[in-house]
Amino acid sequence: MNNVLIVDDEAAMRAALEANFRRRGWLVRTAAGVEEALAEFHNTPTALVVTDMRMPDGDGLQVMEGVRTFVPDTPVILLTAYGSVPDAVQAIKNGACDYLQKPVSFEQLEAAAHRVLAMREGKAEAGDIFEGVAKSATFRSVIARAYRVAQTAADVLIEAESGTGKELLARLIHRASSRRDCPFVAVNCSAFPESLLESELFGHVRGAFTGANTAKPGKFELAHEGTLLLDEVGEMPMSLQPKLLRALQERQIDRLGDTRPLDVDVRVIATTNRSLRAQVEAGAFRADLFYRLHVVPLSIPPLRERPEDILSLAEYFVRKHAEGGAADGYEISAEFAAQLERHCWPGNVRELENVIRRSLALASGKKLGPQTLEALNTGANSEKSSGVKPGVTLQEVERQLLEATLDATGGNRTKAAELMGVSLRTVRNKIREYGMPSRRAS
Repeated sequence: MNNVLIVDDEAAMRAALEANFRRRGWLVRTAAGVEEALAEFHNTPTALVVTDMRMPDGDGLQVMEGVRTFVPDTPVILLTAYGSVPDAVQAIKNGACDYLQKPVSFEQLEAAAHRVLAMREGKAEAGDIFEGVAKSATFRSVIARAYRVAQTAADVLIEAESGTGKELLARLIHRASSRRDCPFVAVNCSAFPESLLESELFGHVRGAFTGANTAKPGKFELAHEGTLLLDEVGEMPMSLQPKLLRALQERQIDRLGDTRPLDVDVRVIATTNRSLRAQVEAGAFRADLFYRLHVVPLSIPPLRERPEDILSLAEYFVRKHAEGGAADGYEISAEFAAQLERHCWPGNVRELENVIRRSLALASGKKLGPQTLEALNTGANSEKSSGVKPGVTLQEVERQLLEATLDATGGNRTKAAELMGVSLRTVRNKIREYGMPSRRAS
């Protein structure tokens, strides 16, 4: 369960945030100012700090500095009613993980909270998952090349299948570079409609379009002096590609509605799960942008091409997800290990991690056996059959999956949510939507 420290001098705001976080299952502590916040944090550190920017005895940057001095990797989200582009950029450069302007909806704040916690986990995991578990010569050569390019200023293009760890490799490059103490900012180019992606990347000034009531810095601006990850860059609309090309060539951006270009010092790492060269040939991606991104190409081999890494990765995920960590004594049986090594892993490392999480959740003892893969129809030959009958609706597939997962977890909603990669609230809503018996959701 995640825990959060809320810092705000306004009692009503503290109470509202506390109530909302508690309703979503968070453990919450509160403080009314800088001094009280640091005393609370030193007494019991939390996974996340959400702090107001301006308070009678100081500001949010002082809270952040004190928290980071005690526990350096603690994510901090700053809230302010006095937002401006320079303040946001400076806050990010000083170490804030996010910067939100009041009034802010709780949905926005909770999304930011989950995002920065995931970023912290990714930073800690990047080194371990690559440096500690890579056994195959092909993968170790990729890591060695990543370290070499990290020492240069060159932009990087990572092409690999989904689930191979492209963002983790990007984080490793950032962490090994001279920009390690500056922001690492990621944007998924496929997650925004065209109308919003331009503002997300380049920012806008107040009044740039209907609803732009305040100025907003773009990802390029927030990543100044650091690293910008353009995830799934192949999904970028053709209409935006010339503007991205100019930003890469000139290291200048044009905020929407602004008449002055802004200089940015950013190292760009782009990732894609499809061949950009093939997209260029198909007319779906600009050739000049492809060559500008393709300065240093890296390719992560899929898991099926490096079987030497499967068992060490599985053991790593056991240590990561077992309650109590490595000391908890879970073991992978010889039969399960052989089955893992036979499987073709179409979902790559992400699929392997989810299989290990399911195995731990369903294990009756300390030894993990092959029954989990068999029961979930993800065994060695599962790539030949999805187990889904043609013509079945998506709703029916979803209902069957939820029903099977609840059966496997003995009706434990929390475990079912974890195994399916969704929130507990989603599981509860789906149980009601499909009218499932209450005995399944106990």
